[in-house]
Parts: sequence; structure tokens; C-alpha cells
Amino acid sequence: MRRTDPQGHGPVRFGPAVPEDGLPVLPELAAVIAAAATRAEAEPVGGGAALLDAACGHAERRGLPATADRVAVAPGAPALLVALTAAVGGDVLVPKPCAAWWVPYAHLLGRPAYHVPTPAESGGVPDPYALLETVRRVREEGGDPRLLVLSVADDPTATVAPPELLHATLEAAVGEGLHLVSDETWRDTLHAPRDTVVLSPAEMLSDRVTVVSDLAGTLLPPGWPAAVARFPAGGSGAALRARVLDVLTALDASVAAPVAVAAGYALSEPEPVTARAAAATRLHARVAAAAHAALVDAGALVLPPQAGRHLYADLTSLGPGLAARGVGDAQELEDFLSTRLGMPAPGGHRFGDDLEAPRVRLSTAPLLGDTPGERAECLDAPDPLVLPQVRRALHRLTSVLDDLRDDARRWETPR
Repeated sequence: MRRTDPQGHGPVRFGPAVPEDGLPVLPELAAVIAAAATRAEAEPVGGGAALLDAACGHAERRGLPATADRVAVAPGAPALLVALTAAVGGDVLVPKPCAAWWVPYAHLLGRPAYHVPTPAESGGVPDPYALLETVRRVREEGGDPRLLVLSVADDPTATVAPPELLHATLEAAVGEGLHLVSDETWRDTLHAPRDTVVLSPAEMLSDRVTVVSDLAGTLLPPGWPAAVARFPAGGSGAALRARVLDVLTALDASVAAPVAVAAGYALSEPEPVTARAAAATRLHARVAAAAHAALVDAGALVLPPQAGRHLYADLTSLGPGLAARGVGDAQELEDFLSTRLGMPAPGGHRFGDDLEAPRVRLSTAPLLGDTPGERAECLDAPDPLVLPQVRRALHRLTSVLDDLRDDARRWETPR
């Protein structure tokens, strides 16, 4: 982060973007938003009746019953998280690592945010014992932990937390009186949906969990910001929703009217939208698997990606090769790989990880090509890995990693 200061970049402005799909806008979605372009009236804060009805149907199809008085729509998940953090109050707990955009909003409101370690096998959900210890320590130091933000299908690690871990963590959180925000942006991007169990915390705790889902995960282009929050049942959920709507109103955080129409269409999940989402997920899963193989072959430690459009790699084993190139921490690793790969490669410190640890998140969209046409070609190809643009990108990744591995081996102590 320190290298960004002379360039005038603050940590939020310079933070990594959410992994995009990199694909052209779905024609049916473009037609819907174009038809709504003449709509002059503003969308109500929190969403109008048609949009809320579509959001309820979307949640119900995922086993999360909802009514219009339990959901709200805002221009992106960040607006919802700001409002929720302000409404719940107190200190914030997040996994280590976590999505890069979670912590800045707590700091923006003057709230401390504490990172809780995750188990080795997955990210997004804190280890329950580490959570209890963190809450105890924060309270002993005079803090007031009230809010836990987590994600079962995770950015940055691209893993899916197992139900048994989620259950234990939720028990610990409830015992400490925490409210939970479950970021479920990536739950519909499972790489192997028949082999991966994704369970929402709201299915276990209907009265303590607010679910947030950014539609940029699967349904809308990132330039059309819209996100949905589903609040807990009962009076406490209604009161929380009311406070969130107050904050959104104060911020004038309403969804642009044409985007609201497009979001309602996408949330109703017509065949063109579901077909595109499924095809995009298959494409990114295939490319992520190839990138994972390249990283593992080079000796990197990286969990198999299970969701999303990204991977999270630990390059500790390549330390000698990195050191030979002047790379000694995550910021230097980010600078080095971003230049060598020709794509953003944010270091783990962007996600709350240790600056000293050589960890990095790599997104798959830049591996699909440099132009919209090349990326669209990937979407339609029976095997995207044989396309020239994908082969070039993967070869570039493999070459950089092989150079680091070879240097690391040369510096190994002879046995």
C-alpha cells in the first residue's frame, strides 16, 4: 500500500476490483435496459414493487423464503454493507483473508474491523475457536464486536466452506450475540455444482442473518450496479431493514431506473439469463482449473477453485526466485506479477492477509483475451483452452512461474 501514496492513490481507490466475467453484455439484457432508457421516474430507495417481487422469487428459488417487506435493493453490495454496518453498530469481524471491499466501509464509518483466521481447507468463514478468542480479546480491550461478515462461496480464495465448519462458526457467533452478514454474491458460480454443497447461513439461522448478493456475480454487468439484501424474519429483521433504508435514503442510494428494470428481468431468471450464467461459469471454471494446474506444477500452494472467477495462491515455495528479482513482500509481488503477466495481480495484503506473505489473487477474465470479440469467442468454443488467446495467456503465466521455480531450485541447499 505504501507504494501507492506518491502516486496519489488511497487504499480504497487503488483497491482491486471484484472479479468480472469479462464478457459482452447479454443481448436480451441490453434490449431490456434500452427499452427502459426513456423511463423518467426514479426508482424508490430500497426498490419498487416489481423489483422487490423479482428479488423475492430469486431468493425463494434458493430455499430462502422472502416477502417484499424483508428485502431491499441498492446500487451495489458496498452501499448495502455501509448501511448494514451503520445500522448494526459496534465493531466488525471479518475472515482473514476477506473480500477487499469489506473493511474500508467499516473504517469509513469509524468502526474497528478485526480479521479472524480461517481454517487451512477453505476461506470465507472464520475458524470457530479463533472467532471466540478474537471476540474475547476485543471485549477485554474495551471493544464492542457486533457484526460478523462472511462468505460461504468466497472471494478471494474461490473456495466453498463445508457445512460442518459453517455450523460450528454460526454456533459460536450466536453464543456471542453477533449479527451475521452473509455475502452470497458467488453462490451461483459453483464450478462443480453436483459435487459441491453450498449452504446459506440464513438456512440455519433465520433470525440472525442478513444475506447480501451483488448481481454482478452472475446476473448483471459490473457497470450496472445492483444488489439485494434479504433481512431476518421477525421484528428484529424489520427494525434492521428500516434502519438500513434510513441510511440508504440519507445517501440517496437508489438503483438507476433503467438498471432497476434490467435487474428485475435478470432476477426473474428467464432462459437467456440462466443459459449465459451457466455458460460463463463453465468457461471460467475451465480456465481456472488450467491456471490452478500451472500454479501447482510450479510449486505454489493454492486450493482448488470451487466458485467464482479467481484463484488465491501462496508463492512461498518460490521465495528464492522472487528474492532474486527484488520481491520481498505482497506489494512487491503484486507489482512484479502485474507487470510480467500484463494483468492485475493484487497481493494478499489487499484482502487483509499479512504483507510479508507472498500471496496473490489472480482473476480468470484477463486470461480470455484482450478484446470483447476474443472473450465472446471463448464463451462459444467447445474447448476454450485451445484458442490462441487463451493459450498465449496461460503460456505467459506458466513461463513466469517456471522461471521463478527454476531460480528457486538453483538456490536450494544441496542435500
